[in-house]
Amino acid sequence: MIEKVVIANRGEIALRIQRACRALGIRTVALYSTADREAKYVKLADESVCIGPPRAADSYLNIPAVISAAEVTDAQAIHPGYGFLSENADFAERVEQSGFIFIGPRAETIRLMGDKISAIRTMKKAGVPCVPGSDGPVGDNEKEVLKLAAHIGYPVLIKAAAGGGGKGMRVVHTEAALLNAVSLTKAEAKAAFGNDTVYMEKYLDHPRHIEFQVLADTHGHAIHLGERDCSMQRRHQKVVEESPAPGIPEKLRHKMGERCADACRKIHYRGAGTFEFLYQDGEFYFIEMNTRVQVEHPVTEMVTGVDIVREQLRIAAGEKLAFRQKDITWRGHAIECRINAEDPRSFIPSPGRITGWHAPGGPGIRVDSHVYTNYFVPPFYDSMIGKLIAFGDTREIALARMRIALSEMVVEGIKTNIHLHQDIMNDAAFIRGGVNIHYLQKKLGL
Repeated sequence: MIEKVVIANRGEIALRIQRACRALGIRTVALYSTADREAKYVKLADESVCIGPPRAADSYLNIPAVISAAEVTDAQAIHPGYGFLSENADFAERVEQSGFIFIGPRAETIRLMGDKISAIRTMKKAGVPCVPGSDGPVGDNEKEVLKLAAHIGYPVLIKAAAGGGGKGMRVVHTEAALLNAVSLTKAEAKAAFGNDTVYMEKYLDHPRHIEFQVLADTHGHAIHLGERDCSMQRRHQKVVEESPAPGIPEKLRHKMGERCADACRKIHYRGAGTFEFLYQDGEFYFIEMNTRVQVEHPVTEMVTGVDIVREQLRIAAGEKLAFRQKDITWRGHAIECRINAEDPRSFIPSPGRITGWHAPGGPGIRVDSHVYTNYFVPPFYDSMIGKLIAFGDTREIALARMRIALSEMVVEGIKTNIHLHQDIMNDAAFIRGGVNIHYLQKKLGL
């Protein structure tokens, strides 16, 4: 087993990784910017290293600083968490070239899945269903572009090959708007990702966002841990997640899960990963693969009993998966609310000092958060300050527990989106289950 791990991240995921390491007897090194000097996980780590000023580019995204921290602390491995450098293939490559273990997939796998075009081609070869589309980059021949869109059928979606997080996407409803939309998306993609490659696919008008969690070791074993419904989104950013997804037939669930696990075996995947799909009219369509641990991993942990971060650490150490597919069982239902430091109406971030913090409790309640009373929420990073997870034997029980937990949760001194979550938990369509990815946008009038 690995003896010391550098945690190249911040916030709740840094604390989550730290806890998993401590449970395995692994020492931890917390990296922090000057803005995070007083963070809980920094105080709890065995060692800590300041890697720069508040701006992420000068600290959490500073590859030489991260690797140097691993060198000076004699660590063996680096866990990137999510966000920041977690899906940066160059970082993964430099970590391993420097003699450390990267707790995640190989660099070539990250590159393969990071480019949406190569990812779709790979998934098609692996037998994973994909959205009808261009099967490659959209070229400069205007007649061919128009012909392609007509063949796919309007509306179509123009997407940046290097995109993510809802960036570099544009819906086109008519032929007259197509060429200008392609040009604009290419320009945006170049500015945002340094790569102007775009592709085209059919725009699905009422899909749900369903994703499958997978784990794969270096011995050829891969399993799936079922699916999550992440359809409650605002501007392509997830707000609420749950597992299992309401209304997905069990036979279809296992069929798609096994296809994902089989794809992992075919591409020699290593570690934790997530296959993201659009689900509409009883059909799944692959959109991308995230080659890291997801924010919403706790709901899967709650219904399967599998500690995903622990398995990441074991896999990185070269161990075999602790489970086979036949060992995985699903029990109950789990729902997660992302608690953000933001105005619940305008969604403008609300950094500042938390003057009062009370985390809810009770049966089936889990709170993953790094904050505490008198903690200062810095303005430099993502606004999420924690995740509230409710578990129950049924979805109805999980919903009831979440409503109670939200009513008990106290965050004073800053604004949060707790009221938005309370509204969602009492929304008739959400209670029925199965809302599509556009539902919250329309509900909020955005």
